[in-house]
Amino acid sequence: MTWLITGGAGYIGSHVVAQMAGEERLVVLDDLSTGRADRLPEGVPLVVGSVLDRELLDRVLADHAVTGIVHIAGKKQVAESVERPLYYYRENVDGLRTLLEAAAGAGVRRFLFSSSAAVYGMPDVDLVTEDTPCLPLSPYGETKLAGEWLVAATGRAHSMATASLRYFNVAGAASAELADEGVFNLVPMVFERLEADEAPRIFGDDYPTPDGTCVRDYVHVEDIASAHVAAARRLAGDPAAELVLNIGRGEGASVAEMVGIILDVTGSTGPPPVTGARRPGDPARVVASVDRIAAELDWSARHGIRTMVESAWAGWRLRHPGVPA
Repeated sequence: MTWLITGGAGYIGSHVVAQMAGEERLVVLDDLSTGRADRLPEGVPLVVGSVLDRELLDRVLADHAVTGIVHIAGKKQVAESVERPLYYYRENVDGLRTLLEAAAGAGVRRFLFSSSAAVYGMPDVDLVTEDTPCLPLSPYGETKLAGEWLVAATGRAHSMATASLRYFNVAGAASAELADEGVFNLVPMVFERLEADEAPRIFGDDYPTPDGTCVRDYVHVEDIASAHVAAARRLAGDPAAELVLNIGRGEGASVAEMVGIILDVTGSTGPPPVTGARRPGDPARVVASVDRIAAELDWSARHGIRTMVESAWAGWRLRHPGVPA
């Protein structure tokens, strides 16, 4: 088989490529807006371009005899999506539609879609199952839910085996060189504050949780990647597959707990965390139920939170050499 990995030079995509490269023939399509070509293993071809370019897609699928697609490319910042909804719908929904049209035209029969726990919105449950109602709170979450619908409908109409994988809170790195370069999630946001000798910020300490701060399910990016490998194997062997699966650890950690671990790993001697008002739209608890992915793919997460933080810190230090080790 040959798999096309869109967004394969990005943070999550490069980890998926690294794990799949040992098992399958791959080709990466990435516009390099946030990705880097040097993240790719030697020998994996890179095509620079957009999933909105139908002519390019047709050429790549034909030239590389692609038989399966892992679609990771897309825009993913919640706040930006609120400010630029038309941009997010174009990139995430119209880009996906264009890619699916090309895939159907080329006879591709396996399609794996990168989705998000943002589809759930503010679920009021201890564990979020795949059957929990989806009520996204942002255009970003809406585009992911619409994408899931589009993937499933196309799969049924064109005999594609499909899977949509709902990521929870991704952190960590397989190596310092592959670490997340964005500062949009809790772990790098705290790193940035520490580097500036500023107090880490916690938004709200009056939630109905054990310590009053929000609880989230953090999952190592290497586990995200291994779930993609497991899903790709399933699609390769099950032409009737139509899966929607959570990727998480099934365990929650509070924001205060995470900040404490970060301070310990970094050895910070700077200002202690400060607590401010809640942010609008932050649910108290979002933790994945992982029973379905265990049953369908025989998969479970292997890495703990401290490993995520340690590996992320190694990547931060590599890109910020002035930060004390």
